[in-house]
Amino acid sequence: MLSDIRSVHFVGICGTAMASAAAAMQARGFRVTGSDTNVYPPMSTFLAERKVEVISGYDEKNLSHRPDLVVIGNAMSRGNPEVEAVLERKLRYCSLPELLKEFFIRGKRSLVVSGTHGKTTTTSLLTWVFECAGLNPSYLIGGIPTNLGAGARFTDSEWFIIEGDEYDTAFFDKRSKFIHYLPEVAIINNLELDHADIFPDLAAVQKSFGHFIRLIPRNGLLLGNGDDLNLASLLNVTHCPVKRFGLGEHNAVRGFNLRLCPTASAFELPSCKFQVNLVGELNVRNALAVVGAAKHYGISNKQIQQAFDTFQSVKRRMEVRGVAGGVTVVDDFGHHPTAIRETLKALRIKYPGQKLWAVFEPRTQSTRRNVFQGDFPTAFGEADQVIIAEVAFASALAPEERLDTTKLEADLKANGKAARFLPDVDAIVGHLVQHAQGGDVICVFTNGGFGNIHAKLIGRLAQR
Repeated sequence: MLSDIRSVHFVGICGTAMASAAAAMQARGFRVTGSDTNVYPPMSTFLAERKVEVISGYDEKNLSHRPDLVVIGNAMSRGNPEVEAVLERKLRYCSLPELLKEFFIRGKRSLVVSGTHGKTTTTSLLTWVFECAGLNPSYLIGGIPTNLGAGARFTDSEWFIIEGDEYDTAFFDKRSKFIHYLPEVAIINNLELDHADIFPDLAAVQKSFGHFIRLIPRNGLLLGNGDDLNLASLLNVTHCPVKRFGLGEHNAVRGFNLRLCPTASAFELPSCKFQVNLVGELNVRNALAVVGAAKHYGISNKQIQQAFDTFQSVKRRMEVRGVAGGVTVVDDFGHHPTAIRETLKALRIKYPGQKLWAVFEPRTQSTRRNVFQGDFPTAFGEADQVIIAEVAFASALAPEERLDTTKLEADLKANGKAARFLPDVDAIVGHLVQHAQGGDVICVFTNGGFGNIHAKLIGRLAQR
């Protein structure tokens, strides 16, 4: 069915994963075109360097050459002129996860890393272990691993390592993306309610992960966090081998004698001692999952530790963006209350005795809503000062659905936390420049650009 495809058009081509797949298809000899409204660096440059034709804006005329296949991005919806033209003309179309499945993953040994927290770091670390072991894996990661320099690579090796997101696939396919990834080994780091725009409750998330688990073959492996109560019932399957990892005594891959240090974390397994250049208990669990998967495929303890020794983390995961006026500015992608809590705990280890500011932009589909209203007041427990920004795209939500920033500020103060609501970036930067002192650490939690707050803050601090 796929043998007659010669040309492929990507609707929404400038997304990181879409652009990477488009470039890989071009390299395989397909004629590739694409369109997007956000045609700017770095992805526009990435595509131009690979001679992929990109059209700015969406228009049904972009399909006048009648491509053999149209890949429709996750952000596209009905009303998009190219989507409407595809349906009207009955052109062959698919989602990006479907494209990955049929053109890149099928026939390979697929390792899928999933879970609410730690997917990107774990996938990056696992990929680096395979890379250092000389296995030259293909990979697709929802972030930029510092060691690898790019979020995706497609090779001729038998290995494919991919971050498995539980978010839905496309407007026409509401299954989770990871359903398409043909898992031979599936890692599930943890499980909580997230993506409140598509999952009404925890049970719905568990159901989707249950469907994912059913796809693991009998010669595969399910590696699950054995300490996670929300995951426990899903690990009781018999159709494939199951190994639990974690810190509890019942885990097959169990870490003990933890040493959580400012620049690294050390732990032991019965067979070996490991140290990884990541901070905090959550990252120990991430590393345990990687050890379990790597050893399953015969990678030695020595090879794993050699990779751990040179791993340099991931962009936007506790990433120090700069130090100015003695103040350290950190960028973190964390948005879920648990992710914020664990990041702040890790920062306490990394910067002992220093004043810790948390700046939070509610920007994701979940954090913009009031689904975590009761969880956020305790999530910031390790911070000395908390600044809450205005809810992003607030007008798109009804007031009764929206996170109440005034209430969050009041609840934090009721918990004895110094907190302040400041609506915009300029107000936040002005406040921090006036009050932050040398030796302080400011961690900005956002999954977006947040008005270029990091650069503005560093620039103003340097001018004091």
